[in-house]
Amino acid sequence: MSTNTIRAAALLCSALWLSFGPTAAAQGFTAAVSPPRFEVSVDPGSRSRQVIEIVNPSPVPARFRVRTADWSLGADASVTFHDTLQLGSCRPWVAIERTELTIGAGARVRYRFEVAPPADTAPTECRFAVLIEGDEPAVARGSGLDIPVRGRIGVIVYVAVGAVAPQLEVVGSRVVTVGEQLTPALEIRNTGTAHGRLEGFLSGVDARGRNYEFAPSSFPVLPGETRVLQLTPQPDGAQRGEVITLAFPVTVRGTLEWRGGRQPFEHRFEASGSTAPGKR
Repeated sequence: MSTNTIRAAALLCSALWLSFGPTAAAQGFTAAVSPPRFEVSVDPGSRSRQVIEIVNPSPVPARFRVRTADWSLGADASVTFHDTLQLGSCRPWVAIERTELTIGAGARVRYRFEVAPPADTAPTECRFAVLIEGDEPAVARGSGLDIPVRGRIGVIVYVAVGAVAPQLEVVGSRVVTVGEQLTPALEIRNTGTAHGRLEGFLSGVDARGRNYEFAPSSFPVLPGETRVLQLTPQPDGAQRGEVITLAFPVTVRGTLEWRGGRQPFEHRFEASGSTAPGKR
């Protein structure tokens, strides 16, 4: 099979490319890695060497296979790993230390890989994953079924070659349902040449007059993508431990930031639908 789709429901085969704990476990497979993500800058004709720390916390030695793969993001935030080279892949520039390794019980190893773009490479951002897989099939149990799976951790690598940067833009807004709660969200377009992640400091007030801080999702927006990112309300000191239920409309203001850029933002979110955001 040349393409493997990894979704959040497949917990035993998680792709650890966000800020989740970098551990995967199944009966017959257990491992932890650090860091779960690399963001590498390298000039054409030069070389960048990196190290992944792999830990075997189990009481017995474990064998692993290591390889590279391309990956893509779905609209539902799922990640798909591709064995075949994708358009613009930088895997031909990648060298990994070895394809098999054994780690003793409770031991850790430092696993090396390097990226070396050719001297004539134009400025670009490319991406790949280092996949660390259990050497033997593991067993996922549920609903009375034993399903053989191959436990896996995917370490995501972004490679910026030359002068590339994100350029994020707010192109719309909406109110989305997260769990059972309505939450403000932004439609973010990236017209730049590298992935970007929203940061910044936003404050807001709902229809009851309650004040909140809002944390933008740090989910990556790849070049050429438009993605919906939620603004998660954070309670103030007097509201700690409460379940937050916003009363709409909600007005949010502050400054959105990303690597190399920032944008003042103010918008009134209505629960009735999506709008084009503007300044008040």
